[in-house]
Amino acid sequence: MTDILMPKATAVWLVDNTSLTFDQIADFCGLHPLEVRGIADGEVARDIRGADPIGNGQLSREELDAAQANGAYRMKAQKSRHAELLKPTKKAPRYTPVSRRQDRPDAIAWFLRNHPEVPDAQISRILGTTKATIDQIRNRTHWNSANIKPVDPVTLGLSTQMELDAVVRKAADKKAKDDAKAGIVDPDGPSLRPASETGAVPEEVERD
Repeated sequence: MTDILMPKATAVWLVDNTSLTFDQIADFCGLHPLEVRGIADGEVARDIRGADPIGNGQLSREELDAAQANGAYRMKAQKSRHAELLKPTKKAPRYTPVSRRQDRPDAIAWFLRNHPEVPDAQISRILGTTKATIDQIRNRTHWNSANIKPVDPVTLGLSTQMELDAVVRKAADKKAKDDAKAGIVDPDGPSLRPASETGAVPEEVERD
């Protein structure tokens, strides 16, 4: 059986608009018969609006008529015309032009020197490289280590400024949260909070 979209919403519609048995609805929607009974009794899915499986292309009128005429009949779902649109799409790996691939070690070195908080997985994703290459550059075991110079990926044309900012900001936010949990205080951060934040009221200064 094809998995249907919005099974509970579909069950609500079938309960309200057909004479199908609870078992038939449960089988079609992939639910337990007691759950369908709960929908009919108003104890389950009270706030869910019914979804018409015929209107959205998941059930044919012929299948529904056959099932209503025979309580033992089990309906077969059709592939919804909306299913392809709702499928999660896997993001393709970043493609780096051949002419730019020789620049990736320089960009990796830039990340390692200027933003060590950015995880290797993020560096791999934004530059289209591998963790093995990152490790080689970090450990200076890369075959071209002597000629690698840190250069930011935007200058090299390997990423946009927005992509770079997003990666750096995400890593910085995670590091800040991890440090806060560990009780680590940023030495460059403010040691005292301003009175406007603490709510403290300065004492009045006596005048002569």
